[in-house]
Amino acid sequence: MRNFKVFMSYRGTDYHGFQRQNNAVTVQETVERCVGKVLNEKSEIFGCSRTDAGVHANRYCFSVYTNSSIATRNFVRGVNGELPKDISILSCEEAPSSFHARYSCTAKEYVYLIHNSESHNPFAQDLMLHYRRKFNAELVREAAYHFTGTHDFKSFCGANSQKIVTVRTICEFYVEVNGDRIKLLVKADGFLYNMIRIMVGTLLGVNEGQFSPSDIPLIIAAKDRTKAGRTAPAHGLYLNRISYSDRQT
Repeated sequence: MRNFKVFMSYRGTDYHGFQRQNNAVTVQETVERCVGKVLNEKSEIFGCSRTDAGVHANRYCFSVYTNSSIATRNFVRGVNGELPKDISILSCEEAPSSFHARYSCTAKEYVYLIHNSESHNPFAQDLMLHYRRKFNAELVREAAYHFTGTHDFKSFCGANSQKIVTVRTICEFYVEVNGDRIKLLVKADGFLYNMIRIMVGTLLGVNEGQFSPSDIPLIIAAKDRTKAGRTAPAHGLYLNRISYSDRQT
């Protein structure tokens, strides 16, 4: 039995998230169908993250066991030949049998993209949040800094989360502005359900005067979802990179 470590990118607009569901089209079921066709066997892929409906991925990892003797290069070519145009296999390599895309992960990096302009960008629809208000980058950076470190992020967890332990460590939270393009980049050892989208919504609340940067530690300490800001739309969010113990990829 071989174990493949596979990286892919996808546009999540037409999918109800990554994880397989009975009543909706998902990335997992779409990729599994194509992988199984190429390997000529029933295949189950194990993803590194359960991205929500409408969320995209620049570099997503999944692992899959196979009895096939196919070369990794031919796996990439073959699966890409079967996949729809909004999903692409980037690479494939053999991994130890113990490797699991989710459980072997040591850190995840997400980006949230915002188009900051009075006029919408027709080429960014479903790929960036259109935000019309003037953006105070320094104020938002000051607020974002308070998210770094190890905290209980229960205030930034969606109501449907089943997580009992809500402590996470954020090691980086950057705010970059390039013309009318804003990028929020956050890296942590893991994330809760809707955590990044609620943090982004709260930072936009800071920008709009709903909160001050000094309110962020108080919201964290409250451990109460109602104290934080709105949940930002899914279509601006991308899984950007995944880290494993051997290297960051």
